[in-house]
Amino acid sequence: MLQDKDRIFTNLYGVHDWRLAGAKKRGIWDNTKALIELGKAEIIEKMKASGLRGRGGAGFPTGLKWSFMPKEVGERPHYLVVNADESEPGTCKDRDILRYDPHRLLEGCVVAGFAMGAETAFIYIRGEFVNEAHNIQAAIDEAYDAGLLGDNACGAGIRFDIVLHRGAGAYICGEETALLESLEGKKGQPRLKPPFPAGVGLYGCPSTVNNVETIAVAPEILRRGPEWFEALGRPKNSGTKIFCISGHVNKPCNVEEELGIPLKELIEKYAGGVRGGWDNLLAVIPGGSSVPCLPKDICDNVLMDFDSLREVQSGLGTAAVIVMDKSTDIVKAIANLAHFYKHESCGQCTPCREGTGWMWRVMERMVAGKAEPDEIDTLFDVTKQIEGHTICALGDAAAWPIQGLIRHFRPEMEARIKRYHEMAAAAD
Repeated sequence: MLQDKDRIFTNLYGVHDWRLAGAKKRGIWDNTKALIELGKAEIIEKMKASGLRGRGGAGFPTGLKWSFMPKEVGERPHYLVVNADESEPGTCKDRDILRYDPHRLLEGCVVAGFAMGAETAFIYIRGEFVNEAHNIQAAIDEAYDAGLLGDNACGAGIRFDIVLHRGAGAYICGEETALLESLEGKKGQPRLKPPFPAGVGLYGCPSTVNNVETIAVAPEILRRGPEWFEALGRPKNSGTKIFCISGHVNKPCNVEEELGIPLKELIEKYAGGVRGGWDNLLAVIPGGSSVPCLPKDICDNVLMDFDSLREVQSGLGTAAVIVMDKSTDIVKAIANLAHFYKHESCGQCTPCREGTGWMWRVMERMVAGKAEPDEIDTLFDVTKQIEGHTICALGDAAAWPIQGLIRHFRPEMEARIKRYHEMAAAAD
């Protein structure tokens, strides 16, 4: 269990002042100049030593990602881009950081941007986040007025600017290269990689795209030391994480906890347990709508970290825990997600453009039982044809929920088909 002294997000619930005065009382912007004076190489080495992995879903080592940026700034400027386009169903962690702890993110931008040789950070925020955009912009204005941004930022002799850009509400723009396209004023469609953003990113310049939570924790790691962060959680799954718990629980909530906490403990301790008791649990989607669901027997013991969830053929993703009790029509729930991914596909890649619609239509028939038993295998085969065959991971995100359903709830699908055929035969 995480102790209060180890929590990074000290205003996750908005009970304290989110503006500059309140942020400073909580230790934000505390001698940021000293962090900058560590130097670019030292900051990156400390981030590597901390074991921090990206909090946006992929879990890529953060320090390593920063090190991909060119060491020297040539004719092309370097850019830091913060991905605040939080559109994954079930996920609302960045939203609370943007609302209630905006200065923590801004300080992270300065430190991370400096380490990568950037003088400008762009925060790309989801279009629907109206109040959050207001708070972030207010915080940026305060930081400029206080000399924390602009010329001689934080008194460290560097220039650093932060620009807030509001998106137009497209899920695909959460993919880093589609986000860059949108930021440039183009249609939000993923780019082929390579070249990777560290070589050719925003406006053709070296760029790094990181999630809000990833950037926000950086200054605290540097202040307390990478050893402190690395000691939290489990090996190769270091530190704290904000978990979003929703669905059929008594108290839906966001909570910061150590990586590796048992899923059952997380739900029972912080979310008041499953509605109707733990034995009423049907399944949990552990990491946002794009990862495969897990049945109760796995949920009994699984740990909430990147590697533990991968071992049970799911994923931590954004750590959005969606709880479903036995009142859930699990087939209908996954069909609903299939419709979401069909709607949000940008249409660039044929497997995704054609496959997401096909999977949704088959899933709608599965909900009613209007199918043949062997179509379940056909559906699974098609998910494998889509997975890994698209430019970005949206194809994977559309395929994985259906794979999880078939893997763990095939008997329910077969019973539904049998029931439909029996009713059809009786009607004849």
